[in-house]
Amino acid sequence: MKVIFFLIFSYLVTGCSSMKYNKTVDSVQLNKFMGQWYVIAGRFTFLEDGAHNAIEIYKWNEKEQRIDISFTFNKDSFEGKVKSIPQKGWVYNKETNAHWKVSPFWPLKLDYLVVALAQDYSWTAVGVPSGKYLWIMAKTKTLTEEQLAKVKEELKKINYPLNDLVFVPHEKE
Repeated sequence: MKVIFFLIFSYLVTGCSSMKYNKTVDSVQLNKFMGQWYVIAGRFTFLEDGAHNAIEIYKWNEKEQRIDISFTFNKDSFEGKVKSIPQKGWVYNKETNAHWKVSPFWPLKLDYLVVALAQDYSWTAVGVPSGKYLWIMAKTKTLTEEQLAKVKEELKKINYPLNDLVFVPHEKE
């Protein structure tokens, strides 16, 4: 068990450390950011392989002064087993609210950067300092071609890598 923990820890830390991309959006209004986001596309960790119907829910925990994060998805198909990865997040840069530290388990705290965000909070892109991982999310199950182009344009402005994007399938309503 210690070996598995060490391998997971090493994999995540090497992908999320060495501050290369530190540019975030200028400001995040946490109350607007909280709520349900559909994961549309990105470069994901091995824990997210085969994700269908991927959803992140952010809830401000006033008592603990943190963000409680619920990440759920169906594994490998729409009918696949529901996987859940609960996490905790803390606002690291309180001036912008755009740099968080997120922990899937103690003692690990990973950088979480809001690198692009629609003015109306309809979509966002979250990255890590190494650029290895990227999560493009929206308040709806899909993004229009124009919205996706805008996300990519914003990421190109800060030289955040756009290669190898994987799109997450979501069931139609």
